[in-house]
Amino acid sequence: MSTQQLSPDEPWPGWTASEAAQSVYGKHLARIGQLIPAVVYAHVMDRQGIADAHNAGRQDVVDAQVASIAMECRNDLLEAAVVLDALALCHGHGSYLPRPYQETSIPAPRNVELRTDASDVAGELARHDRQYVTSTTGDVPAPLEDGCTDSDRNAVRAYARREWITRQERWPGI
Repeated sequence: MSTQQLSPDEPWPGWTASEAAQSVYGKHLARIGQLIPAVVYAHVMDRQGIADAHNAGRQDVVDAQVASIAMECRNDLLEAAVVLDALALCHGHGSYLPRPYQETSIPAPRNVELRTDASDVAGELARHDRQYVTSTTGDVPAPLEDGCTDSDRNAVRAYARREWITRQERWPGI
């Protein structure tokens, strides 16, 4: 655990946030820096716990952990969408990859991949919130479908930002 004080200017040690990320997330950008290791760590530990229980023949533990992960799905989607969005904002602007994506021999530029990944996760958040009526801000955009536009992708990213910032302001530290 780092003892460095995080700030919106340097939300992660050695990472300088872009003006775009700072203007979108403001004071909340430092919290996103804290989420990066937490999201990765929680994901790894959840998977390891399920694997250990499975290898020990503890189906009851596997079932309980899977149920717990399913309950936390919305938070995971929200946090992952925000982390990817902030990283994409720091890597500059670009287009999105089309849906459905067709693999080509020419690799997509990193900023395009990041923007696409950010919108794909935000689209899954929108799908979840529409299905389970879990939005806190309302006005849930349509989930992304094949043939979606850049505008559709921007809308789900903006929605994820709104949801996360609202959650931070209502329940700081969660």
